[in-house]
Amino acid sequence: MELVDQKTKGIMEGCKERAYDAGLTFDKETLEYIVTNRDLIELTPKYMIPTLYDYWVHDVEVLKEKGRYELYPNNPYETVINTRPAISFYNDNNPDWMNVMIFYHVLGHIDFFQNNILFQNTWDLDFTGQALSDKRIITNLRSEKGHWVDYIIEFARAIDNMADYHTELAKYDGVTPGQRLSRLDYYFDIFLQKEKGIPLTEYVKEIERYNGYIKEIGDNGEQRFFLDVNTKYPEFCSLFERYTSKPVETKLDLIQYIMKNSEFLNKDKNRWMKTIIEIARKTSLFFQPQIRTKIMNEGWASYWHEKLFLSDDRIIGHEADFARLHAGIASLPRVGLNPYALGIRVFQYIESMGDKGRYSKAYEMLLGTKERDSFDQNENRGIERIFEVRKNSSDFLFIENYIDQDFVNKHHLFVTGKRINQERMVWEYYVKSRNAGEYKDMIKDQLYHPPDIFVDTQRNANNVLYLNHRFEGKPLVNEYISNVMIGLEYLWGATVQLETSEVEKNGVSRRFPGKGDDGDAKNELQWQRVLYTMKDNKLSRKVLA
Repeated sequence: MELVDQKTKGIMEGCKERAYDAGLTFDKETLEYIVTNRDLIELTPKYMIPTLYDYWVHDVEVLKEKGRYELYPNNPYETVINTRPAISFYNDNNPDWMNVMIFYHVLGHIDFFQNNILFQNTWDLDFTGQALSDKRIITNLRSEKGHWVDYIIEFARAIDNMADYHTELAKYDGVTPGQRLSRLDYYFDIFLQKEKGIPLTEYVKEIERYNGYIKEIGDNGEQRFFLDVNTKYPEFCSLFERYTSKPVETKLDLIQYIMKNSEFLNKDKNRWMKTIIEIARKTSLFFQPQIRTKIMNEGWASYWHEKLFLSDDRIIGHEADFARLHAGIASLPRVGLNPYALGIRVFQYIESMGDKGRYSKAYEMLLGTKERDSFDQNENRGIERIFEVRKNSSDFLFIENYIDQDFVNKHHLFVTGKRINQERMVWEYYVKSRNAGEYKDMIKDQLYHPPDIFVDTQRNANNVLYLNHRFEGKPLVNEYISNVMIGLEYLWGATVQLETSEVEKNGVSRRFPGKGDDGDAKNELQWQRVLYTMKDNKLSRKVLA
C-alpha cells in the first residue's frame, strides 16, 4: 500500500476543483492510496480501517475472502472511509481515465459523509487516529489478560447493534439526553399531545397562534401566548411544576445499562472489561450512519460520477469504456436490490420533479396521466432539492418520501413472488405487484433495522437482567439467541431472561385476501410470546400465557 504518485494526485486535485464548482463541499485535504486486490481483501474485514483493533474473526474473514478470490477473481476498483482527512484506496491496475471517474465517485461519498446530518457525530472525528489508540489499548490488555480479551470483544460485538445511535446523535443537535424540557416545549410536546390528546388540526392552529404572537409582539410574544394558555388551561401551571419537580432520568441503552449496573463488571479485577465494551460500542456508533444511508450514499456518489465525468474532457476516447463500467454499476436487477442503481435513479427523479415544480399542491391535485406528464412549471430547483435531501434524509425517509407510483411506472419496477413449479420441480419468480406502496415496503424490509430490546427494570428482581423485545413483526434469529445470551450472562454476572415473540409451531395460520395485484391469498402468522432464560450457561425456553 502506497500513496498515489504526483501525476495521479494532480489529476485528482483537478477533479476536486470541478466538484467544488458543481456545488459539492468537503475538506480539501484527502489521502489516496494505491493497493492490490489482496490488500483490499485484508482490509475488508476491518471495514477498510487499517488501524482497527485486531480480532480473530477478522483473520477468519481474510482466509475466506482469499479462498473466494482464488475461485472468483475480481477488481473492486476503489473504496473510501469516513475519517479526517478522508482516505480512499484505488486498485493498482486502474487506468487514468478510470481513476478520474472513480475519484468523482469518491468525492460524492466524501461530500455525503461531511454534510448528511446522520454523520454529525463523525464530522470532526479522526477515526483512524481513535481506532489506533483503541487498538493499542486492546493490544496491551491482550498481553496481560490473554484470550479473555477476545471473549469480551465477542460478547460486546454480539450486542453492539443495541447502542442507542439516535440518542447519541441528539447530543450533536444541542440536546442532552434526559434534559428537562422548557415550558414551551413541554406545552407542545407533552401537554397538548399526551395530556390533552388534541387533534392534529388544533395542534397546528396552536403553533400558528404562537408564531403570530412572536411575529406581532417580538420577544414578549411568548409571555402573552402563555397568558392565554393559562386562561384556557388553568391546570397547565400545576402540571408543568410537577414535571419540573421530577428527577431527570438519563436514558441508557443495553450496553450502557450493563456497564453501569453489572456487579460483576464493576468489581476492581474486572473493570478492564468495561474498556473493551466501550470501544466496541464507540466503533458501532461510528458505522451506524453508513448502515442507515447505504442507498442514498451510493446513489449520491453514482449520480456525481456520471454527471461530472460526462462533462470532463478526459472522457474523450473512453466513452464506450465508461458506458460499460457505469452500466455495470447502475443497472437495475429484476430480483434483489442494487443500492447504486436505485439511489441514482431516485436522485435523478427528485431533480427532474424539482425542475418541473412538481413538489406542489397543484401537481398533487392532478389525477389524469396526460396532465401529470405534461406538467412543467420550469422552476429549475432540482439541484437545490437534491442537496436538501442529501443533507436531511436517511434511507428510510428517502424511500418513503420520494418513491411514488410515477417513479415505479417510469422504471418498470415490481415486487416479485416465489413459487414452486410442481411439473418441473423448480422455483419460479413472478411479478406479484407493481404497486408503489408494496414496492416501498419490499425495499424498507431490506433496510437495517436492529431489534428494539430494552431492559425491563420493573421485572428485574433478584439480580436477574430481564430484557423485553418490543416486537415489530420481525422475529429474532433463533440460532443466535443462545450464544448472545451466554455472553450477556457472563457480562451481567447472573441470570439473564429475554422475552420475545415467535411463530406458533403448532398453530393454524389464518388466511385473508391478499392486497397485491395478483390477488393471491396470504398467510397471517400466529405469534406467541416466549421467555428465554440463561442460567449457569444453560438455556431454557418457556411459552408465556
